[in-house]
Amino acid sequence: MYTVSLQKFAEKMDIENLTPDIDIENIEISQSDINRPALQLAGFFDYFDHHRIQVIGQVEHTFMEKQGDVVSTEMMGKIMSYKVPCIVFCRDLPVPDKFIELSQEYGVPIFRTGVATSSFSAEVTRWLKVELAPRISIHGVLVDIYGEGVLITGESGIGKSEVALELMHRGHRLVSDDVVEIKKVSDETLIGSAPDITRHFIELRGIGIIDAKALFGIESVKNTQSIDLVIKLEEWNKDQEYDRMGLEENYIEYLGNKVVCHSIPIRPGRNVAIICESAAVNFRQKKMGYNAALELYNRVTSNLVNS
Repeated sequence: MYTVSLQKFAEKMDIENLTPDIDIENIEISQSDINRPALQLAGFFDYFDHHRIQVIGQVEHTFMEKQGDVVSTEMMGKIMSYKVPCIVFCRDLPVPDKFIELSQEYGVPIFRTGVATSSFSAEVTRWLKVELAPRISIHGVLVDIYGEGVLITGESGIGKSEVALELMHRGHRLVSDDVVEIKKVSDETLIGSAPDITRHFIELRGIGIIDAKALFGIESVKNTQSIDLVIKLEEWNKDQEYDRMGLEENYIEYLGNKVVCHSIPIRPGRNVAIICESAAVNFRQKKMGYNAALELYNRVTSNLVNS
């Protein structure tokens, strides 16, 4: 299970820490969802997920005012007794001094933000889903080609980095060379990035390490990219049959998500960079509703029927 520190969360969300005496560096967040503890403030604690960040909005704050100081303080103390990661008050709502005293007693930080509750909750959930997403690292190159994330894989030394270099010369952007970290942010989306230590570097056999950002400019690199298409480079095998029509899609699976995958045979004289570029454009066309292979198939079928 992956976690993110409360310190990093507070810095990212730019929220005010009302309890600076509490050490937030050692508090870890393990759940991407948030909880608005309306039921808990009413005294219902069955199925209370205390691992989530607790968010107080206008509704919860108004309810506590109507319940009175005694009841609200009691319920808030009970919430904190579960050792929740933190409590965040939105819309710059006032926080009673008694709540601050309780937070010191239980070691639960209290934050405050001026952002609307729904907007804050949505942004926190989105950010945490990325930070806490399941992840793997694979050997390959990730390039942004016309907005499509193309993951190029293959055996070591087959020429993946050289293809990435040629694609950068053609105006596309490098995300990662050699090692690609893949995060599953949803059942539909995989996000790829480079390890911090190798970001924007490319290894070229016979030359060594080059800094793509310094060599080609900031417009030639990016930090993250969704993985939309996988191109697997492999040595040409005359005895193997390769797909020449593309009527049926082949897939590869990462973290339970299926991604369209093309196997490209490497042979002297083939410009693999242009092939990868064409594959990305063709994939984009298919997403927009046009399938060249199907169009040709329909033309041939129609011609045979009419003849």
